Amino acid sequence: MLIYVKLLLTAIFWGGTFVAGRSLAQNVGPFSAAFFRFVVASIFLVFITVKVEGKISVVRKRQILPILLLGLTGVFCYNLFFFKGLKLIEASRAAIIIANNPVLIALFSTVFFKEKLNALKVTGIIISVTGAVIAITRGDVLEILHGNLGLGEFYIFLCVLSWVIFSLLGKAVMVDLSPLASVTYSIIIGTILLFVPALMEGLVDCIYYSISDWWNIFYLGFFGTVLGFLWFYEGINQIGPTKAGLFINFVPISAILLAFLILGEPLTLSLLIGTLLVSAGVYLTNRP
Repeated sequence: MLIYVKLLLTAIFWGGTFVAGRSLAQNVGPFSAAFFRFVVASIFLVFITVKVEGKISVVRKRQILPILLLGLTGVFCYNLFFFKGLKLIEASRAAIIIANNPVLIALFSTVFFKEKLNALKVTGIIISVTGAVIAITRGDVLEILHGNLGLGEFYIFLCVLSWVIFSLLGKAVMVDLSPLASVTYSIIIGTILLFVPALMEGLVDCIYYSISDWWNIFYLGFFGTVLGFLWFYEGINQIGPTKAGLFINFVPISAILLAFLILGEPLTLSLLIGTLLVSAGVYLTNRP
């Protein structure tokens, strides 16, 4: 019973990252926000990895490039586009777009790993993409044809693409490294890559950050990254990837509700319909 509570809280934590990211992006540059987020995450993950696995696994020569690419895509690029996008569009709309991650991973896995797409998965992909389009365009699908989507949506799409590449690379890397070690290494590499751009952006201005900014950074680093990852993989170990994966469907729902309660973002009909369709599509796509 406890693991189901943890998985539900994980979905809420991940939904909360959009609210924290939206708030932080208004005051802190994308490179600086991402750098501090993963400084927090790196400290906790190194400690946890040593405690759980007894040591940090030594990286083999052939693993160096894949781990560098993991840090570049899943940490550096993802968070750059995440914070740049959230500066421009609502947290709820961003959450709907990013909720399509599992769908696109399934789609690209058929191309690169020859995984089969059955009728159920294809239906799920169509339903999920339809839901995202409805939410993004606020119900006016013709907006896409008229080119009325903004830079914020574009950044979030790049954010999704970064995560898809990270996930596909992760399948290759995790053959030799545990998920915990892989994520720890990729986050440390990503943090190092973020340092110079953050410094050029004005990292020293951190002395002027508000208490709210520092809380959002800690939330993103600890709750949104470390605790969320650990509890999700604990769920996979205890009840299996299929059941644990179902809780991902609660992420956009919790993001929209938290954005409504904390940021005062409106609950529109197109947003609610989009959320339901995306959640249903993700479920069908990842159903065995």
